[in-house]
Amino acid sequence: MRKSHPIRRVVLAGAATVSGIVLLLSLKPASDPGSAQAAGVGAPPAASAQGGAQAAGSGTVTGEAAQTQYGAVQVRLTVSNGKITRAEAVQAPKGGQSDQVTANAVPKLNQAVVAAQGADIDAVSGATYTSAGYKESLQSAIDKAKAAGGSSQGSGSQGSGSGSKGSGAAQARTVTGSVAQTQYGAVQVRITVSGGKITRAETVQAPKGGQSDQITANAVPKLNQAAVAAGSADIDAVSGATYTSAGYKESLQSALDQAGG
Repeated sequence: MRKSHPIRRVVLAGAATVSGIVLLLSLKPASDPGSAQAAGVGAPPAASAQGGAQAAGSGTVTGEAAQTQYGAVQVRLTVSNGKITRAEAVQAPKGGQSDQVTANAVPKLNQAVVAAQGADIDAVSGATYTSAGYKESLQSAIDKAKAAGGSSQGSGSQGSGSGSKGSGAAQARTVTGSVAQTQYGAVQVRITVSGGKITRAETVQAPKGGQSDQITANAVPKLNQAAVAAGSADIDAVSGATYTSAGYKESLQSALDQAGG
């Protein structure tokens, strides 16, 4: 009986050795980097890169600061896929009565921009200068956003079928006329032209101070409307604002000449 023990030990040892080899073979693939990548362990980095690419097409643009009689106005836009999703005033008149005017006007102007998706918004009553400065800075921000969007699209669309679509969108442009000097101050007009038609007219500069404030507030909106209605500089002077009207028409004609008539 004692002679059988060594054989039994050899058999048990052999079985243990085989089991150990099998165990090692089963564990080896899990520690192999190549096998781990093939099994999909490397997928998370690719997923994170894809998530970062989704932010493309969104950005923030800040317009130039517009100087007004009561202080600077500067507008910042947040644009996503060509759509204005947020508008805010980075700078606005402050101090004294300006605090109340700004607190009332700026939120309304911000909402109007998002609703209109452009600078074609009405001035807030009681905040004529702030509204004018806001719209000037807003237009600057929109121009910057268009320029940035156009350059990124144009680089990939040259010679392709989508190029004609881009050129159609580029037909709408904003042109600022030369400054016309009058007896009471400078007048400068900016127009937006689309399809050879004036779609918007606004004054960048107008006489101000003393009685000129009242005359400008009365005459400029009428002149702007007349320019859009006539589609040219052939508009009537506003009664009581002869010099301002003459300067307006001179700067308007300059803008039309730049736009190609």
